[in-house]
Amino acid sequence: MSRARRAVLLVAHTGRPAALRSARLVVDRLTAAGLAVRVLAAEAPELSCLAATEVAASAHAAAGAEMVMVIGGDGTLLRAAELARPAGVPLLGVNLGHVGFLAEADPEDLPVTVDRVVAGRYAVERRMTIDVTVRVNGRVAATTWALNEATVEKAARERMLDVVTEVDGRPLSRWGCDGVVFATPTGSTAYAFSAGGPVVWPEVEALLLVPISAHALFAGPVVVSPRSVLAAEVIGGTAMRQQAAAGDGQVAGDGQSEASGAVLWCDGRRRVDLPPGARVEVRRGARPVLLARLRGAGPQGAGPDDAAPDGAESGALFTDRLVAKFGLPVTGWRGQAAARRATALAGQRDAGQREEGPSSDA
Repeated sequence: MSRARRAVLLVAHTGRPAALRSARLVVDRLTAAGLAVRVLAAEAPELSCLAATEVAASAHAAAGAEMVMVIGGDGTLLRAAELARPAGVPLLGVNLGHVGFLAEADPEDLPVTVDRVVAGRYAVERRMTIDVTVRVNGRVAATTWALNEATVEKAARERMLDVVTEVDGRPLSRWGCDGVVFATPTGSTAYAFSAGGPVVWPEVEALLLVPISAHALFAGPVVVSPRSVLAAEVIGGTAMRQQAAAGDGQVAGDGQSEASGAVLWCDGRRRVDLPPGARVEVRRGARPVLLARLRGAGPQGAGPDDAAPDGAESGALFTDRLVAKFGLPVTGWRGQAAARRATALAGQRDAGQREEGPSSDA
């Protein structure tokens, strides 16, 4: 019985000449090694790769493939995640963007990266996602998901958003703000970080709630259990008119609240308009996104079904990535190896003093 041919789905930022050149190199090297390569039908004309098979950009695009290779920035990788997640296959990003925090390789490392893929020398890291439910008048109006974050934002620039946030069915605080970010650990270095949230290492399972420019005494970021359910209710309409009648607020001339318009964005790609009174619920996603990692694989390499390195090693790799991507200053660091050398030298000095006996200076 013949073994099924290995396949890779390639997704590229076709608006960048460098991405087109890199994508063609990937196709040539993979097909030369005997792997089948798929490209999206919408990208095929720009790629001009006759050896690749065109597929529609659907939930079935990556079905049966070994991985999805992404040539571009984090935005392209988030687009590719919509194809990789339903198929349960890992993403491997080659960064052509600015920060490229999710990408694993740089363009200059592309030949080595492809060789590692061909040899199956990579580990797979599972990244937590969030499932998002929008309810209007108690009914489910929309369901979606996110790898990085779901944000509830004001729809009109000149108006403030008025929301009540909730954790596990209990109200947390009411904010007049520009928005609220619900993020995963993966998304902690994206929009949530820009809004003042903490950086959370990927192996930490947690949900983040970060207000954006909130006018409130308590408006700090919150980190909760991955088993928690977070929510935000958009205040507006009747509730705001009642508040204004009580002398505790203002009502716009059109009879709607100053914060009546809101919009939900998931990973900056999927949008849902939120009317006054809409409720957004966020919980841990039922299905993770898989990322292929070249560093951390064993000497013989980890196969596509192998788990990522243990927590300590994975955390160290993320620390290195954080330093590199943000250009953090680490001058003066000596590390554990230097500390061990210093300890060893101190031990040798102590041993030498004991052999010489007590001092005769007394």
